[in-house]
Amino acid sequence: MAVPSSITIKNHALPDEPGVYFYYDEGDALLYVGKATSLRSRVGSYFTKAHDNRIAELVSKIRRIDYIETQTVIEALVLEANQIKALQPPYNVMQRDDKSFLYLCITNEEFPKPLLFRGLDLEKLHVDPFSKTLSPAAKKKFLAVFGPYTSGPSLRRALEYVRKFIPWSECDPPSISGKHKACFYRHIRKCPGVCTGEIDKIEYRKVIKRLILFFEGKKAQLVKQLERDMNVAAKKQEFERAAQLRNDIYALNHIQDVAFITKEDVDLPLAEPRVNESSIDLDGRIEAYDISNISGTSSVGSMVVFQEGKPVKHEYRKFKIKTVEGANDVASMVEMIERRLKRAKQYPKAWPLPEVMVIDGGKPQVNAVQKVLNRMQIDVPIIGLAKGFDRKQDRMVFDRGNLELLRVAQRGKPIFQAARDEAHRFAVKYHKMLRSKRSGIRKQKRSSV
Repeated sequence: MAVPSSITIKNHALPDEPGVYFYYDEGDALLYVGKATSLRSRVGSYFTKAHDNRIAELVSKIRRIDYIETQTVIEALVLEANQIKALQPPYNVMQRDDKSFLYLCITNEEFPKPLLFRGLDLEKLHVDPFSKTLSPAAKKKFLAVFGPYTSGPSLRRALEYVRKFIPWSECDPPSISGKHKACFYRHIRKCPGVCTGEIDKIEYRKVIKRLILFFEGKKAQLVKQLERDMNVAAKKQEFERAAQLRNDIYALNHIQDVAFITKEDVDLPLAEPRVNESSIDLDGRIEAYDISNISGTSSVGSMVVFQEGKPVKHEYRKFKIKTVEGANDVASMVEMIERRLKRAKQYPKAWPLPEVMVIDGGKPQVNAVQKVLNRMQIDVPIIGLAKGFDRKQDRMVFDRGNLELLRVAQRGKPIFQAARDEAHRFAVKYHKMLRSKRSGIRKQKRSSV
């Protein structure tokens, strides 16, 4: 690191840890707040790399550097946004004219929802995104507004990651939706059951309060609250609930950053390209494929689509396998992929190519699909998921010589697993439907004899 000796640094050194840094001028006025996966590397880059005129001006004014270490990058992401809103440093606030920054808003309704808004969209709702407190009009719409977040992808990944131990919901209750059907996230325990009526509004408000505490940066307070709830549940002999709260506390205290933040995303970008930044967008279109049959009969294939880490069900597609006889999953996968890619060439708008293809299977399936892509001269990365005895043992199969794909595979595994599981569910459902139809036809033929 090459920070000039004329600049004072807290504790005379920057740690190689995540956190938030603060730049001050010669009058000790705050200039800028930023987050870092490594304070030492990130701050050092300001003094060793080329910048545009705006950043160069900022760097020329720096006389003192302060910082706050955080245990994880996600906590640095949260702290940065809260510090920008509280302190409004000039080199952050000057970006106010850029309305593309994202804000996390908790709606004020019977079952509140966490939604993401651009600054421009909030202003259209007569909500000042930079205001430190909500106006009376804004309070009618939102319980809380967090931001600005300088990295939209990082915020989305962080919000989805938090859902593991604070299972928030975007659903409406049956009294509004008119349905009792469980959503996708209810099946994987990331929705507490708003969609099915399993949780009332009082209990759900407690969940939202936890979410608000987390994004206020009050993790310690949140952990204490969960510990109190766990002890109360244990005393009432609600052991299943106590165990779940214990697991939530553990997950909260052992956050893993690699799943969602692997690069520096700041609103003052470096002039040169970042060599570690992947061109594969995990928030983009991810497609997963699976084959289903029993003893080679009624073979079907499924294609499911995820965007921003979530299923997009109207984009799902079913394939009845036509050219393969018997139980040959590799050949069936090849047929499905060939048909899918031909449609992409015929109807590129209706069948856009994905960022990544996720194949249910190991090397045989991945190699066969790669040959199809090569033959059709289509360049889409493939990741195979070979099932283990549980999700932790699932093995990813891909070209490990491709460093970009290696980085994507490491941080995207939870999304790929969720997409694979959904493709399997969808394929099995279609397979059962075809078998049921064929069984009904056979019964009709026997009864007519």
